[in-house]
Amino acid sequence: MVPKRVADRFVRTIHKFNKILADAKDRDVNESDTVAIIIDILSEVFGYDRYLEITSEFAVRGTYCDIAIKQNSKVEYLIEVKAIGLDLKDNHLRQVIEYGAIKGVQWVILTNGLNWQIHRIRFEKPISHELLCSIDFANLDPKNEEHQERLFIVCKEGLVKDAREDLHEKVKTVNRFLLGALILSEKMVNDLRRELRKISEGVSVTSDEIIKVLTNEVLKRDVLEGEEASKAHSRVRKFYGNVAKRAKASSECNPPEKEHEKESAKSPSGSDVPKDTQ
Repeated sequence: MVPKRVADRFVRTIHKFNKILADAKDRDVNESDTVAIIIDILSEVFGYDRYLEITSEFAVRGTYCDIAIKQNSKVEYLIEVKAIGLDLKDNHLRQVIEYGAIKGVQWVILTNGLNWQIHRIRFEKPISHELLCSIDFANLDPKNEEHQERLFIVCKEGLVKDAREDLHEKVKTVNRFLLGALILSEKMVNDLRRELRKISEGVSVTSDEIIKVLTNEVLKRDVLEGEEASKAHSRVRKFYGNVAKRAKASSECNPPEKEHEKESAKSPSGSDVPKDTQ
């Protein structure tokens, strides 16, 4: 939830910078002038102290990243800025990803002022990255909750509340790959099979038939293939595997009460017949 004072700040400042950015685009300003506008945005929209928390020309192994955002001496974001008239390209992204990898900074931003791309670096071999979200500054509605949520992950206040980590977890969970893997999981297919039998009044449908229709006619191919799809299927299998292990462990620790134990509990002698009738 975006705090009210932050939301109010968005309302006060977004339209101002929309005009500034539009004018800069019309004048086709250079990269240095675009950097100056970005620093103003970081200060006025995102809440950073321009003198204590914003560093320009941040040294990275013999070269410089345009801007670094620091909190308590820790670099929270590295920001690479391109001239407002340039489209953001893959080689620009590789540049800022490399900066982040060298300095051990997990979060990086690539922007030309109008388009902001927030990426999370995965420190694995080889180094990889994932797009958390994009912000189209020219079309922002400062009163729109979804737009506020995206702006908030860059804000100083958002860092305190782990907003970017929360959004990252949400993006990891609510995405086409994980949903596709869940739909094709054994549990979901069995649920679909049961519901189809109810709807069709007992017509027999096999799991294989359901899976065939889902993979060939319902789900898009890019949801089922590739690295992200494989990771999603592994995550689903691991989850249900852990569920099964916990269920098995629970049943072993709490075995069903045996019938003869139930009978013994009814009477000390093991019989339901009262002693005075024996």
